[in-house]
Amino acid sequence: MSNFDVVRDLRIGHVVEVSGTSLRIELDGNVTELSRTHDGRVYAIGQMGSVVKVHFGRQLVFGFVTLLRMRSEELIEQGRIIPPDADQRIMEVELFSEGTWHAPTRSLKFKRGVTTYPLPRQGVYLLTKDESVALYSAAEGQREDAETDTLVEFGSYVAADDARCRTDIDKMFSMHCAVLGSTGSGKSGAVAALLHGLLAHKPRPDTVCHPRIIIIDPHAEYGSAFGDRAIRYRAYDPVGHEQAVGVPVHLPYWLMSAEEFRLLTIGKTEREATSQHNVIYKALTHARMQAAGLVNQSPSAYGSPAPTDGNPHDAPRPAAGHTQAELDSFDRDKPRPFSLNELVNHIVFLQAGRVQGNVVNRIADGDFAKDFKSILDKIAVLRQDPRIKFMMKEWEHTDPKLSDIIQQFVGDVATHPNGDMRILDISGLPNEVAGPLTASVAQLLFRYKVYQTQEERAKDPVLLVCEEAHRYVPDRGDAEYAAAQGAIRRIAREGRKYGLGLMLVSQRPADIESTVISQCGTWLVLRLTNQADQQHVARFLPDGLSGMTKSLPNLGQQEAIFVGEGAALPARVRVMDLKNEQLPHSQNARFAEAWAGPRLTSAELDAVARRMTT
Repeated sequence: MSNFDVVRDLRIGHVVEVSGTSLRIELDGNVTELSRTHDGRVYAIGQMGSVVKVHFGRQLVFGFVTLLRMRSEELIEQGRIIPPDADQRIMEVELFSEGTWHAPTRSLKFKRGVTTYPLPRQGVYLLTKDESVALYSAAEGQREDAETDTLVEFGSYVAADDARCRTDIDKMFSMHCAVLGSTGSGKSGAVAALLHGLLAHKPRPDTVCHPRIIIIDPHAEYGSAFGDRAIRYRAYDPVGHEQAVGVPVHLPYWLMSAEEFRLLTIGKTEREATSQHNVIYKALTHARMQAAGLVNQSPSAYGSPAPTDGNPHDAPRPAAGHTQAELDSFDRDKPRPFSLNELVNHIVFLQAGRVQGNVVNRIADGDFAKDFKSILDKIAVLRQDPRIKFMMKEWEHTDPKLSDIIQQFVGDVATHPNGDMRILDISGLPNEVAGPLTASVAQLLFRYKVYQTQEERAKDPVLLVCEEAHRYVPDRGDAEYAAAQGAIRRIAREGRKYGLGLMLVSQRPADIESTVISQCGTWLVLRLTNQADQQHVARFLPDGLSGMTKSLPNLGQQEAIFVGEGAALPARVRVMDLKNEQLPHSQNARFAEAWAGPRLTSAELDAVARRMTT
């Protein structure tokens, strides 16, 4: 028997109502059990997300199951009397595509969307395993004239045992994507499977894929998952330098915009005035101008010349050889190096200074404490914090340039032989630093893409993976993440135009800012047990697909609902298995096995204590 023939054994019911793309189907009376047997195989009836078909000769219409219930339940909801014969089983189906089976070539001409709708009383059939494979293969089918293969394998379709599941990475990454799932559902493994699929992919027969992917890794999970195809950068080593893993990252404070630097030094939840904002903006602008040679140094406690006009003198004046027009057109937000010492001097000796003769003295203590002291204290605390030394180290002329910093994340393979993946390990960083650090990376990548030419963007697309995305773009006003929220929100809204993709990974989708998560075009949703998270995901799925979220609490390990632009069809999939060395280090603790063994020795406890205090 050919594929997509009418198989009487697999008829399950008939259409009783058509409403747009939604069908209501009444199961046949001879369906005594929710399964059918055909050709030695058992086919389940009514599984959420399973596919059914309606025949129009060689033309077919396909839909997936979204609900199965008794007719009596429907009558109860409507407040109607239940007649004695109201024992029908009702299935709801959402239509998604149509196709034509071409028997001579044994191929299915697949088309998304529906133009010919079923009529009441038409029969509805299950798909055989071979038909399921043919359907998914036709839906994924690469264009025959395509020069590059954009389909990357990462799993298999649950409804078709032999059909591999592939995603169109051009659509998935350019329109952003989300990988969501409760703790223990296999979320990190799903991300790793996608990325390993990329590393193994051959866009053309004679080429190897060299993706530009940056992973923000808050739990040090991914460092060893990709072997020699990745470089691991570390921001801070919480267990002591003798056990440090990875290359120290260089992400200096001067990469921040004026607003980001203000948020770091003043914050958003503190009681701050506009005058304090202006203190930072003026000092930062002056420090950047001074490093560029446009203005002279601020007076200092070591006898530098002080202003002599008898008034506070914090407005910038051009250095010799430069004009006021250059200062007026200066953009303080561009990532230009500047000296923190110069910034502090500008605050202390110009903004907070009063000229008395040829000496600059601090203004009255009350005013100084009100407008300046808290800022200077916060800067001093940040500079002394060893956890963020990598960021707050004083700039010197011999430090790496902006191009060197960008090379860390997108440098070519010749420069970084193991550089397909760049993993930024930020484990151990406090929240008030993790936010600005993530913002710096996101802003750096965005600006890098904005200032590329169209030709450069076409050659150099970049994907930013944000693990624990609810930390960096929370759906609330956490001050420590305000800068990261703004930076990632901008990528979500505008990154597509510049070739900058975003992958959000989270166990709490309800806690991610709605503006950002709604921009995702592809969704890989693993088991979600929290009802608020399920409802949140249902809000953003395309019309008709929200019913698939009803199966989320019951998904098995590594199973997911895969929908959106990167998916050939809305489907239930199983993420492919990986070797232990390919998996992120996020396994659950083995309590029974560990508690059956000895406790840590005194020497081992002493070693841990030393790491905590050094």
